[in-house]
Amino acid sequence: MNAIVERSYGILRRRTTETEVEEACESLATLGYAVLDGGYQDSELDRFAEAFDVARRHSEQQAGGIDSLKRLDEHNTVRAAFLHDRRLLDLAVNSRVLSVAKRMIADYIVLSQQNGVINPANAATYNQGAWHRDLPYQHVIFSRPMAINALYCVDDFTTENGATIVLPATHKQEEFPSQRFVRNAALQVTAKRGSYIVLDCMIYHTGSTNQTTADRRGVNHVYTSPIIRQQIDLPALLGEAFTDDESLKQLLGYGVRTPRSLGEFFASRRK
Repeated sequence: MNAIVERSYGILRRRTTETEVEEACESLATLGYAVLDGGYQDSELDRFAEAFDVARRHSEQQAGGIDSLKRLDEHNTVRAAFLHDRRLLDLAVNSRVLSVAKRMIADYIVLSQQNGVINPANAATYNQGAWHRDLPYQHVIFSRPMAINALYCVDDFTTENGATIVLPATHKQEEFPSQRFVRNAALQVTAKRGSYIVLDCMIYHTGSTNQTTADRRGVNHVYTSPIIRQQIDLPALLGEAFTDDESLKQLLGYGVRTPRSLGEFFASRRK
């Protein structure tokens, strides 16, 4: 590949970036995806990997075993992962990721979901191995993102173990593109463990086939505008005593619950 030419002419306006967060935001706005280093030490990466495996086992036990999850096609997903191991909540409050989400969406964001995702070893298909948006069934576009997806890489995401494939810039069009475009434009996003693959939730993407002998693990986060309903009602799931941290409560959706009565509505207005 030829070196990128730095010289230019006829350009009156130019963007500048000085930080990784700014670079990620520019890539998200233009292409719909970015890779962001989580800033973790090796010991923290090991701790998150251990927590993922604990959460996976606990989730299977709560569901009545792996066969019960297979019947629902949920055996490669760990719903509300931090509920099963609180250490995984640290991934959801990563300062770099939150900075990107707030710059792209707004200062007030809500964690819609945190799910562990498993790309199984030597599997021909799995539930994330299909083109989709992370706000599915929506054929709309926005002037700025309504939701940002941040997929934490528990393991290296490689071409061999099924790294995410994106269709760049498709967050800027309503319809799914033609087969010819898909063949020519599809791009596989590889990333080191400890990184986040960050997506505009309206970009079309898919997992790919894991051709290795080890499951590839990730933890997916979706941050949204507070007007979007959470996948699971986290405040109801966690309870009022879960945390006294007001900023964490806001992120987890405690401030935007739907009133269940006129009394609750008027009480929220008084607040």
